[in-house]
Amino acid sequence: MKRLATALSALAFAALAPPLHAEHIDVRAAFVRAPHSPDTLSILDVPAEDDAIAGARLAVEDNNTTGRFLDQSFSIDDAPVDSGASAVAAVKRLVDEGVFLILADLPGPSLLELADAMRDKPVLLFNISAPEDMLREENCRANVIHVAPSYSMLADGLAQYLVWKQWKRWLLIKGPHPQDELYAGALRRSAKKFGAKITDERVYEDTGGGRRSDSGSVQTQRLVPAATQNAAPYDVLVAADESEVFANYLPYRTFDPRPVAGSAGLKPLSWDGSHEQWGAIQLQNRFVKLAARRMNERDNQAWVAMRMIGEAVSRTGSGDPKVIRDYITGPEFAIAAFKGQKQTLRHWNQQLRQPILLGDGRMIVSVSPQEGFLHQTSELDTLGFDQPETKCKLP
Repeated sequence: MKRLATALSALAFAALAPPLHAEHIDVRAAFVRAPHSPDTLSILDVPAEDDAIAGARLAVEDNNTTGRFLDQSFSIDDAPVDSGASAVAAVKRLVDEGVFLILADLPGPSLLELADAMRDKPVLLFNISAPEDMLREENCRANVIHVAPSYSMLADGLAQYLVWKQWKRWLLIKGPHPQDELYAGALRRSAKKFGAKITDERVYEDTGGGRRSDSGSVQTQRLVPAATQNAAPYDVLVAADESEVFANYLPYRTFDPRPVAGSAGLKPLSWDGSHEQWGAIQLQNRFVKLAARRMNERDNQAWVAMRMIGEAVSRTGSGDPKVIRDYITGPEFAIAAFKGQKQTLRHWNQQLRQPILLGDGRMIVSVSPQEGFLHQTSELDTLGFDQPETKCKLP
């Protein structure tokens, strides 16, 4: 019976799959990554050496499982970029070698520079980490597919839950760095969008020094209460600390006994190591077997990007970047990513629609969009900039 079931499954797959091609299709992608700082507040957050690319490698295995039936093979090259160096030179070398599919784990400005440098080349970039909204809006580029959620999507996902809980009064604390302000701006927009109110706003100054070596429980136990004292009445403290200077110090140390959300406490995420619903535990277990650690956000975003490539190649029978882009941005594309519903691409800014997980570091508390937040096309479009709001103008 088991052999019969296997044979029937193979026949069913063959019936649904695209026709086999006479020529073998070899799809070669590259993972271009800038180093991420190991200077984190918690030793649990220090990035692994294979951070993010491990997810891409797992997706290559998944793509090749299907590819064996279709005479297709997939591979991923690791192309690290030295700190402070431009990614453009690295990608030009890859293009000279015939690699045109690039998974980019780069800061926003570097990604934009790379997209502009590759404008006249047949290169397709997959943004797996940069959350800046400007990359999807006024500075959107036709050769960039955004897999990572934007600041506005993350902030909207958090805001929906806080409003659903009737925690509508927020104390906003942000860091002094540009990325902190970008996230804070998204949180302000979300508060206005969903009917919350920021009753007070504070700036937590970065005094420099080594994160863990120069902190200490006694010092933070004195500083955090002082930084949150005499605030206007609020229900929840919302932190914008993209530079990871202070947010993880906030829970249990604030002057008033209030929950913490944003960059610490209840965090909006694309993925979390504790996520196990909708078959996610199967993906988690396979990743642990490959990497000997739990899957994080960048790992998952890299996995999704490589699976998007695999899906496009299997459906179109082509490894051409233009054909892949046309399929991914078209109406037939959808990707199953273990988050409760299939994910599709917003054609107006090439951002992947996706649910936002809300986690506390131990488990998933909720998933947005929340019940009652409706949309005429897709409830996922309640997260981030909707089509009538977009400033993106693609050719």
